[in-house]
Amino acid sequence: MIRLAINGCCGKMGQRIINLALSDAEFKIAVALERKNHPQVGTKINNILVTDDARQVKKADVIIDFTQAAATQAILDAALKHKKAIVIGTTGLEPALIKKIEEASFLIPVVFSPNMSVGVNLLFRLAKEAALKLKNYHINITEAHHAHKKDAPSGTAKKLAQIIEEQIKQEVKDIKSIREGEIIGDHKVRFESELDTLTLTHQAKTRDIFVRGALEAARWVSKQSAGLYSMQDVLGQ
Repeated sequence: MIRLAINGCCGKMGQRIINLALSDAEFKIAVALERKNHPQVGTKINNILVTDDARQVKKADVIIDFTQAAATQAILDAALKHKKAIVIGTTGLEPALIKKIEEASFLIPVVFSPNMSVGVNLLFRLAKEAALKLKNYHINITEAHHAHKKDAPSGTAKKLAQIIEEQIKQEVKDIKSIREGEIIGDHKVRFESELDTLTLTHQAKTRDIFVRGALEAARWVSKQSAGLYSMQDVLGQ
């Protein structure tokens, strides 16, 4: 059985991770973490006590983090102190924190990905193959998320751009971000020439696609040695 610590347990993602993990016999929720002064600290979610004591991660095998930069920094420190594997799905991180994550991976196993969805990670691979074959095409990326999302472009859009740029050896400048309503996450990559257009699209219908990916990452990373991994590694791509 894999014991999980869920950071940001009271958020939308945190609650879904707990719910889906509880329905999987391979997982046990060992720790439900929230930030200091969160109103739900001391209460229970699914009969699990919510705590703000990061030292409790010592009870877990793997930490899952879908939060914000400050919380990710704090839980990374706790993971290092207690030598725990960690899955990080937080986006919009500054380069300094990304560097700390990379440095941490020399000591602990880390899965760090801008998108945990299996479908999106297939989109990454298809975008790479398309860019390799369509180097003279104009390329644009459009991403849409809910109005509450703070970072733009999304981490997924940035990753798509990076993958394509590695193939075409030039910058993808045409990236459009949309923030409206409660859109969970839509991404579209368009390759266009004078002769034809190829469009790759992924639309998230529910946050559970990210949750299931995160749980798969936790299952996989629990068996790994120290290192920096992505969902491509988890999925064996």
